[in-house]
Amino acid sequence: MRFPQTFIDDLRRQADIVRVINDYVTLKKKGTNWMACCPFHQEKSPSFSVSPSKDIFYCFGCAKGGSVFNFVMEMERVSFPEAVRIVAEKSGVAMPAMEQDNKFEARRKEADEVVELNAWALEFWEAQLADEGVEARAAREYVEGRGISDETRQVFRLGYAPNSWDALGSHLKRKGATAAQIERSGLVVKKETGGSYDRFRGRLIFPVMDAQGRAVAFGARAMRPEDEPKYLNSPETAAYTKGRHLFGLNVSRDEIRKRKFAILVEGYLDLIIPYQFGVRNVVASLGTALTPEQSKLLGRFARKVVVNYDGDRAGIKAAKRAIETLLPEDFEVKVLVLPDGADPDEFLRAQGAEEYNKRRGQAIPHIQFVLEQALRDRNLRSPAEKAEAVEEVLPFVRVVRNRIQKREYFDMMMDALRVEEAGLRRELWKSLNAGATAGAAGAADVKKRVVRSETQPPTVAEHRLLELLVNDAELRRAVLPQMEAADFETLPTAPIFLALVELERRGATVDFSTLGELTADDPVASDLVPMLLMSEPERAEGEATDVFLAEAESCVLTLRLMRVDRRIRELASEIASADRAGDAERRDRLILEDLDWKRYRATLIPRTAATGGGERSSR
Repeated sequence: MRFPQTFIDDLRRQADIVRVINDYVTLKKKGTNWMACCPFHQEKSPSFSVSPSKDIFYCFGCAKGGSVFNFVMEMERVSFPEAVRIVAEKSGVAMPAMEQDNKFEARRKEADEVVELNAWALEFWEAQLADEGVEARAAREYVEGRGISDETRQVFRLGYAPNSWDALGSHLKRKGATAAQIERSGLVVKKETGGSYDRFRGRLIFPVMDAQGRAVAFGARAMRPEDEPKYLNSPETAAYTKGRHLFGLNVSRDEIRKRKFAILVEGYLDLIIPYQFGVRNVVASLGTALTPEQSKLLGRFARKVVVNYDGDRAGIKAAKRAIETLLPEDFEVKVLVLPDGADPDEFLRAQGAEEYNKRRGQAIPHIQFVLEQALRDRNLRSPAEKAEAVEEVLPFVRVVRNRIQKREYFDMMMDALRVEEAGLRRELWKSLNAGATAGAAGAADVKKRVVRSETQPPTVAEHRLLELLVNDAELRRAVLPQMEAADFETLPTAPIFLALVELERRGATVDFSTLGELTADDPVASDLVPMLLMSEPERAEGEATDVFLAEAESCVLTLRLMRVDRRIRELASEIASADRAGDAERRDRLILEDLDWKRYRATLIPRTAATGGGERSSR
């Protein structure tokens, strides 16, 4: 069905565009127009203008504009007919009958029937939970054990489905529903042999409401360990499509609008408990991956989101998926990870609302969170691990629409991951702007590009040291104990040094068979080992080791000095990153570490000079 065009035209003329838009942003008069900071993108100086004489709005920053209907469609993320309804309600204009559309009308009628049956079912289940009888005792004990008050239970309309095959079905029939209507509602499961049985039995019921507060679906938690699955959800119906609703939005929408940001959590209790503690601008993604439809729905009420999923591995992974879904909708996203992997429910019951709000105020920007996760347990001195980190972060930059913001995030990413080569940075930036298909295809090559760029040939010092050690057992016994793993672990030749240490530990001979076996999987080593073994020993049998030992020790000191210089460079980058993020504590800690490394470097210089100043390469 659709509205008559004459009504739409009249409503456009009657609606006060300034008053309607002022419900969403604070407008200030400037000449004949009204101005505000644009609600569609982040800005500090107002560039959003509303012209009451022309009945249009326009943003000179992001170029969005149009009629009052366009504005409501964009803000509320609704279809045109729904925007017409909203404008009419705000303008106090009566709605006309919609023009006939048989398919739409049939679908709407079926959806209304499902909502009505859901309402009857919910009333029945609420009464069951409130009943002091034995049947719902386990559910009541669970609710009380989770600290949910009677008032909160009533706000969220929790219920209990009796452990019966047909209790609800029989109740709905007594209310006047037909067998066909009950089956279409999804509240029962149709049997192959005919008839049906209740879908939810012996479970605590969490109703899923739409934004207007109508029950469109249900989630049900098992009360016995043997009942699987732990959570059972409604199927899709004419009234409910999975991934299009947010749990709790009906009770939190006004607070979200008032506070201009939403806290996004995963599960039912992660929302119910914060709400009970007074944290009421919360919505839950119903325990599934956040969908684009849910993201658009949330965008009707706020443009800022704090993602507060569980702090365990699964929660971190889900938070990253949520971020990737929110960014294309131009949300400003921050992330709150509570200590010890706690979820919001656990944390609030243990620490209280004041501590939770304090932590929430310290939520970090999404790009910082993504970078921290990419850097966790990875060594950026390893080309392969650096490539993995780059590959992990790029998608979160690719989905950002605003080109200036995208460039800012890209530069932060390149700095944090220490991608310094200008050519590689240009390649990666180009891949981000090659379009969705090309970008996705290019992502497959990211790892190869980074590894190729970051893998450097062995330095003169490490090559010379290996020549001396591979062909001289006496030198190996003297030099290897002096070396620290940190001296070579980030070098391209690290597998060869590790193999020599292992063979020395075993007391084994160093030859092509033993050394080749331990380094077979490394491309650098597989090329270099034969070359090293082909060279002739430089020290004649019985000749003193003094000269060669001094040269080897000089090479070791050179590698150590290279490592120190590299760490000092890394610290400079980390200090700048902490400064940009406003993390003074981390910055100061890094500055102290930088001083320690510089003092250590000063102790190496005289020793390097004393050993003859081994040849070094800048890496």
